[in-house]
Amino acid sequence: MSHISPTIWQFLVKWMTNFALFPPEASKIAPQMDALYFFIALVSLIGLTIVILLVVSFSILYSKERHPNAVQIEGSTLLEATWTIIPLGLFLVMFVWGALIYFRVYTPPANAMNIYVVGKQWMWKAEHEGGQHEINSLHVPTGRAVQLTMISQDVFHSFSIPAFRVKREAIPGRYTTVWFEATLPGTYHLFCTQYCGTNHSQMIGDVVVLSPEDFKQWLASSTSGASLAQDGERLFASLSCAACHNTRPDARGPSLANVYGAKLTLTSGQAITADDAYLREAILNPSQHITQGYAPIMPTYQGQVSEEGVIALVEYIKHLDSDYRVQQTTTTTDLLPEGGGKATPAGPAPAAAGKVNP
Repeated sequence: MSHISPTIWQFLVKWMTNFALFPPEASKIAPQMDALYFFIALVSLIGLTIVILLVVSFSILYSKERHPNAVQIEGSTLLEATWTIIPLGLFLVMFVWGALIYFRVYTPPANAMNIYVVGKQWMWKAEHEGGQHEINSLHVPTGRAVQLTMISQDVFHSFSIPAFRVKREAIPGRYTTVWFEATLPGTYHLFCTQYCGTNHSQMIGDVVVLSPEDFKQWLASSTSGASLAQDGERLFASLSCAACHNTRPDARGPSLANVYGAKLTLTSGQAITADDAYLREAILNPSQHITQGYAPIMPTYQGQVSEEGVIALVEYIKHLDSDYRVQQTTTTTDLLPEGGGKATPAGPAPAAAGKVNP
């Protein structure tokens, strides 16, 4: 940190790391977190020292032996204003500094690599967009922003990587996100820091940080052969979703082509953005999100599709760029290519792609 002596900073970090009191700084946000932590600790220590010195000094100076007769001492407006304004200023500095770090940690950059994390009693399951699956382990590259989209399948969990200064709750029924950018290759501890049941202490794992080249090799060697979008396409076909979600004149459901990120109007008149959370709710609780112009006839898939299945369906919908792809899902075994959502059609495509229904 530019405002702290490099020698003192390195001493603090290395001393606390070597004595197992402080985890290593392995992410881009870690030094900023630590600077705020040390600032708060320093202010608290100085404040504690001042209070102790004043208490001891006043105990001696105004003891009964020195002043057998009590004397009324009038207050000082200047003194009272001083001990009010200075701590208030310090607290505001802490608040603003902490708020800036908070908003940065919980606002992922647009180009972040997304990894889904599902918490279960008592394990962490990571789902990469390329189809790689991990249990109680997470592989990430250095020098690239990584966004974690998390959810719990049962109870509250808390995903914590101390070396990255990252902690985020995994909540049942709701996506939460956090992001980081790893800076040092190595293996770091992963914990659940929210008591979640009998085997809470065993809900641990490793975060493996690799160089970009090693990470590419790991991706290639760990793929299951199908991306999340491809798994979602299989599930989409098996559930016969295209029977309603198509562009035929008699379609009973809205088109899903290019729906991700679009503004939709519900029957209540509410405008809503079709993001990950909306798509999940529309699959599990369709009666709560009825698109204007359509009847509430979609069945709920609550309890029929796992959280991993919902994630795969959402990824498939995110990759849909035309209704022609939806029709191909029901008539061919061809799957989405690894590179994205634009598939090479098996035959001549229709002249115009389907539009998103309002």
